[in-house]
Amino acid sequence: MRVGIGYDIHRLVRGRRLILGGVEIPFHKGLLGHSDGDVLHHAVVDAALGAAGLGDIGEFFSDRDARNKNRDSFVFVEKVRKILAKEGFCVTQIDSVIVAERPKLSVYKEKIRKSLSSAWGLKIGQVNIKAKTNEGLDATGKGQAIACHVVVLLKKGK
Repeated sequence: MRVGIGYDIHRLVRGRRLILGGVEIPFHKGLLGHSDGDVLHHAVVDAALGAAGLGDIGEFFSDRDARNKNRDSFVFVEKVRKILAKEGFCVTQIDSVIVAERPKLSVYKEKIRKSLSSAWGLKIGQVNIKAKTNEGLDATGKGQAIACHVVVLLKKGK
């Protein structure tokens, strides 16, 4: 068994869709990023790569690579699952905290959880989504950004 932690943060801006864990959330702002800005998928990918000792998301999906411009982060998940499988690993649990002052995410948590479990080939009980605010503190608390913290558990074999 191996454990990895992941973190991502993106600025909220007008003119972008808000995507979290592959789910589009209705909001007047979205996450600015080279790809679709999905902080949850990015943090999970980072955690999974870290648990396997394989580096981080930027080493595999550079924001300087034009192929990743506006790319659906699900592509990153698919590729990392293949990389992990080649190394003999599979994800067995994902625990996440999405930090956003707005929009309120409680009504979307189950949909995000289902999407994330499907993307990683997991049962719903192997994925947890928590939504928190930052109580008005820092960029996330002021509604300028959304951040995500993730812990992933890997195991060797299937």
